[in-house]
Amino acid sequence: MIELVTEPFQYAFFGRAMLAGVLIGAMCGALSVFVVLRRMSYIGHGLAHSVLGGVAVGVAFGADLYIGAIAATVVSALLIDRVTRRRGLHADAAIGIVTTAMFAIGVAVLAIIPTRVNTEALLFGNILGVNRVDLWVAAGVGGAFTVVLFTLYKRLVFTTFDAEVAGVHGVRTGVIELVFSLSTAAVVVASVRVLGVLLIAAAVVIPAAIARLLTRSFGATLAMATAIGVATSVIGLFASFHLNVPSGPTIVLSGALLFAVVFVVTAVLTRRQLVRARRPEAVVPADDMLQSVRNN
Repeated sequence: MIELVTEPFQYAFFGRAMLAGVLIGAMCGALSVFVVLRRMSYIGHGLAHSVLGGVAVGVAFGADLYIGAIAATVVSALLIDRVTRRRGLHADAAIGIVTTAMFAIGVAVLAIIPTRVNTEALLFGNILGVNRVDLWVAAGVGGAFTVVLFTLYKRLVFTTFDAEVAGVHGVRTGVIELVFSLSTAAVVVASVRVLGVLLIAAAVVIPAAIARLLTRSFGATLAMATAIGVATSVIGLFASFHLNVPSGPTIVLSGALLFAVVFVVTAVLTRRQLVRARRPEAVVPADDMLQSVRNN
């Protein structure tokens, strides 16, 4: 049993992957709270699709993977923000239009220009591909995201729950929304190597969904979602190594399985509480009550 835990660390790539997974799991977990509460679960899915377009174009012109990915996600985030605020469209419509177009560009470029891009690793993640550059990217994005979270915490929370009221109270909601979109884009780019393009969306939804089943406090939800993100990443990476499958699916399936367990357990406990609450209170017979009064 112990060998299942120690064996993977005999390989240098797994240590790098584990460190990157912990950083990415924490970021995705924390981000998921804001994504779920804003009802913008689609944004992670959309921006992840934009990555493919950026990577394809970047590699086609001889650029680094991250340069194309960063350019695509930043452009997508800015376009989504502009379209949503300037033309009155809902966020989901803007996300669908912009990110699908970027994804289509990537598919077209890959079909027209032959490249050496490992499409399977890009789509589903690959722990073998994690290198020092990926660690630095994950650490840099994690540090920047932490600074943003602590600096703008109250304004982010206020805008998340009621943007209109926040604006009335002097919060620059437009700036907050833009910062949130760019932060999401950065986390998506940092997660590509471990999670893959197609599975990032689940990683920025599942942790918060689990945490919401267990607590209603925002602070507790944020802390719990972050811990869940880390835990599912660790479990998923071990499963990826031993089962010899891409890391993205195992991480997502770990989170999905945990969600299913928590959902069933909380549903059973809630039902028991309702049954107990509906039970009529015990009625003391009149003779017993009279005898009690006489004794006293």
